[in-house]
Amino acid sequence: MSELDSIWNGGRAADLESTRLDFKTVGRSIGDALKDLAEASACFANAQGGSIVVGVQDAVAGPEAFIGSPLDPVRTVGRIYELTEPGLIVIADTVSYRDVALTVVTVPRSPDVHQVAGRATERVGMSCRPMNATRIATVLSDRRGDDWSSKDSGVPLASVSPVAEALVRELLSQAADQERSSWTRLPWPDVCSRLGVVTDGSFTNGGALLFTDTGRDHVQYVRRAANSGLLSANDMIKGPGVNAIRRVLELIEGRINRTAILTPGGQQLLIGDLPDTAVREAVVNAFMHRDYRTSDVIRLEHDASRLRVTSPGGFVPGVTVDNVLTVSSRCRNLALAQAVRALGLAESAGVGVDRMYASMTAVGHQPPQFSTDGLTVEALLVGGPPNEPLARFVADLPEDRRGDPDTLLVLLYLLDHRTTTAARMSKLVQKPEADVEAKLLELSAPGVALIERTADTARSTKGEYRLVGEAIRALGVAVSYRARSGDDTDHKIVTVVREVGTITGRVVQTMFDVRPATASRILSDLVDRGVLVKTSKATRGPAVTYGPGPRFPATRRPRPQTADTQSPLSLDEPFGEE
Repeated sequence: MSELDSIWNGGRAADLESTRLDFKTVGRSIGDALKDLAEASACFANAQGGSIVVGVQDAVAGPEAFIGSPLDPVRTVGRIYELTEPGLIVIADTVSYRDVALTVVTVPRSPDVHQVAGRATERVGMSCRPMNATRIATVLSDRRGDDWSSKDSGVPLASVSPVAEALVRELLSQAADQERSSWTRLPWPDVCSRLGVVTDGSFTNGGALLFTDTGRDHVQYVRRAANSGLLSANDMIKGPGVNAIRRVLELIEGRINRTAILTPGGQQLLIGDLPDTAVREAVVNAFMHRDYRTSDVIRLEHDASRLRVTSPGGFVPGVTVDNVLTVSSRCRNLALAQAVRALGLAESAGVGVDRMYASMTAVGHQPPQFSTDGLTVEALLVGGPPNEPLARFVADLPEDRRGDPDTLLVLLYLLDHRTTTAARMSKLVQKPEADVEAKLLELSAPGVALIERTADTARSTKGEYRLVGEAIRALGVAVSYRARSGDDTDHKIVTVVREVGTITGRVVQTMFDVRPATASRILSDLVDRGVLVKTSKATRGPAVTYGPGPRFPATRRPRPQTADTQSPLSLDEPFGEE
């Protein structure tokens, strides 16, 4: 266990505890210690499961933290089962670490909710929180796969909001397939039947939520000003759910800056600082997958280049932050999700997160960041001006590659790293190394290769891969290490500064036909390396001037001629990494 090594080398167990790991010691009474273990085990079982290591002090660093455990594994397992209701079966083992006997209790995630002395808790963060009756019922319902949205609401179909019905028919008329577009001409009860939101003449819970005004607050939308960070909007979105979804998307999309990019094929793209696809999927997924058995609202925090979406309810069973990209589709509100997808507001099952990843990475942003405390799920999109050379390059890829998150994650990684391997990419693409190796081989196939094996690993079972030369040339300044290896961009800028004395962002834009954000990135890279320094009082904008920095390449002086030497050419010093 790597955490034990970290503690031995000077770390503290308290700093390594997590939603899946806890450290404990045995005090004066083994009986009290076993009760404490039963409570901790039930806490883990009621959440995502985990491991408890007994015999390590959590507030002490280094070897002194290892005081050992006297517990008998068989008795430990039996006593935990006796103290929990219903009985919880765990695995306990004695493990020797540097000649210190420790007890490791492995707790599975349980289909039941377990109590000790009539009290149920669940692991949230690094602590155990009490579960009330409502929370217990919610957890049990999720684990049984009960679909709240498919239940009869008792609300008659005639209660539909006129604005919601009009929007439904508008969305259906825009459907790509003729079958769904034909639904717009059907009577309302038939439309509801096709959408799967009616039962015994009434709306399902999902149908009532989408198409009637129940008075529920759906979303709190918080907007902050780009420069000051001050609150500029704090709106509570109500009304029929389908209208609330559209309203939220309009609020976000109307406040996103866009950059015009011309693709190699001559097509002009307007790319938002937050890609539209990623925004739509993040918002709609929150509506589809949140827990509607609580009155809490979805919270959206939006500024110029960031969107944080926090929805009530943890991940459904089987979904974690480490498999959200690859796990098979699982939905808390299946009937609701099917209706939303039929209206064209979301991608088909199992595709939404893929699209979020692909749309973010295709323009140079990091993929979405997911987190959970067990009670809520947060999706964070961090955008900004697009990486224009990358966006143009991706737009010119075959369709199956420009929409493939695995391909784009590999490409994004190799912009800042000269090589990669299946082991390095495995966690990023959330797949086993063998599957990643197969993907890397596919991307290096002759004729369509984006990457290639390094010479040292050409015949190895597991390869090390790098971008092919053609891709590096096409990506240009998007490849960070190419700029550091003395490419034409650096040399041209150095030549201008040597001749004129200074350079500005406007000049760089004109020289390389790039947008202001790209010009700024090129100059910032040169400043970071000490090649240039800012020479004007202004600190922002295209008019900022830059001059030679401490590592600006010097011109070599000609050596004196002798009878044995010829006059050398006047060349600049090599321009690259040290």
